[in-house]
Amino acid sequence: MTQQAPAGETKDFPIDPPLVDLPIDTHDRGFYDGFSREVTIPAKIIVSLLIMWAIFFPVSATETLSAANSSIIANFSGWYVYLVATVMAVALLLAVLPLTGKLRIGAPGEKPEFGRFSWFAMLFGAGIGIGMLTYSTGEPLAHWSNNPDIIRGQIEPLTQEAIRPAYIYTFLHWGFAAWGTYGLVGLAIGYVAYRRGLPLTIRSALAPLFGRVMSGAAGHVVDIVAVVATILGVAVTMGLGVEQFIAGLYRLGVGEWLVDAEGSSTPAAIIAALVLLVGASTISALSGVGRGIKWLSNLNMGLSFALLALFAIVGSGMLGLELLTIGVFDYLRTLPQMALTLFSSDGSETGDALVQWQLDWSVFYWAWWIAFAPFVGMFIARISRGRTVREYVLGVLLVPSMMCFVWMALVGGTAIDLELSGAADGAILGANISDQLFATLAILLDPAVASVVSGLVVILLMTYLITSADSAILIVNTINGAGENEGQHRNHILFWGAALAFVVGSMLIIGGIDAIRITMIIGALPFSFVVALMAIAIAKAIIFDIRRKRYGVPTTAEACEEWLEGK
Repeated sequence: MTQQAPAGETKDFPIDPPLVDLPIDTHDRGFYDGFSREVTIPAKIIVSLLIMWAIFFPVSATETLSAANSSIIANFSGWYVYLVATVMAVALLLAVLPLTGKLRIGAPGEKPEFGRFSWFAMLFGAGIGIGMLTYSTGEPLAHWSNNPDIIRGQIEPLTQEAIRPAYIYTFLHWGFAAWGTYGLVGLAIGYVAYRRGLPLTIRSALAPLFGRVMSGAAGHVVDIVAVVATILGVAVTMGLGVEQFIAGLYRLGVGEWLVDAEGSSTPAAIIAALVLLVGASTISALSGVGRGIKWLSNLNMGLSFALLALFAIVGSGMLGLELLTIGVFDYLRTLPQMALTLFSSDGSETGDALVQWQLDWSVFYWAWWIAFAPFVGMFIARISRGRTVREYVLGVLLVPSMMCFVWMALVGGTAIDLELSGAADGAILGANISDQLFATLAILLDPAVASVVSGLVVILLMTYLITSADSAILIVNTINGAGENEGQHRNHILFWGAALAFVVGSMLIIGGIDAIRITMIIGALPFSFVVALMAIAIAKAIIFDIRRKRYGVPTTAEACEEWLEGK
């Protein structure tokens, strides 16, 4: 289906100009002034019902969510694996092909709004900073203890030989799969928003496929699905960060009331942490992207480099460098095969264990990245105007991926080295995943220095949590506002800040981080189909724009306006 010309006749041309107008009805007065009520109200109802269900019927919520999660994971694991592999391939192809890579996300010659350092800082901070602090030790240690090679009996766990495959799987989960998904969603949105003048919202990304149909009910459904997926995806990241934040405060001696006898966060600690963190993030969100988020992202990057420098100097820096170089080589060498591997049970104990490992790790991650994609993709689109497709894709894929790899190699490598040498004596492996980074610091450094550095980590966690939460609140508000300026809707910013806090708090209290993970996987499924359509839509949009340039047909909103005036 070719897109309709904005106006006028195009019979002399083999291809029409792009669609440059996608009207979305918004309310013109009262509380919902400037908002699409067809999106905002259903999204608020769905999230509010989920919160009330978790608070007032916790047993029913836990049982129902667990059953739904098992069914989805069992039936859609292959869909997640092949979808993410396809998304990575499409993103890389658009970047490396000469004609597609030169196209700009914006008008020809338009300059980027943010410098490269701030751009990279915001990419990393909003995308995965919290998860890095939790999993930089937890992920390599987990795969050092158990991975498909260990399950098959090819190597022994917790040995020197188990380190190299542990990093293959670690990099698989934190590399191009995550950033390719974010990048493609952001490109699909930003390309049509800044070249064609369409609203900066999720539905616009599907306009190259469905045209003005996305103005109506179909577009409303897409945006509602995106809002719910965003809240649930961010809730996982927030939940991980809150748990680690509390663990850090406990390590610093703030109070015994923070954790229970089993080492888990107490309800009082969770509530207090959320009031502090989400309150601060809401205040930051009210200041907009150009001030609060930009400033906090730059602070995040500086603190992250300071912590990495510490591990490089006093940790296992040489081992980390070795793990980084060998790990990247192994990752690139095995990526095509690993990205397309789907374990299936043959009835044996080994086969069942391989399937379960992939469900617990790879499929969970792919669902997490997909659920996180509307938030991160919208945010990346918001900060990437003016960049070429090649610079955008390679920047989004390579720089954050390498940052993740460096973190995993230096921090995780130090933890493994302490355990392998016997210095840790199981203290890191035996710690809760939220506490493993602090346990590593406690063994690596003198007690006084460890307390200072742990305090730095707590501050870094706090800034990452605030950055992620305020970015998510702004993005949800932008989707509900039909792509309009998010800063004009303060009451709705307050609502979504409170909603995010209640989702995280209620789920952590009724079932811990597992409850949030289960809810996120369920919420990610509808949006996964939107992601698949986005991959097709952006490929079509770019290919058709190349054809338009060949025939002298305009490809941007400004050019279309001038072209029509001259006809």
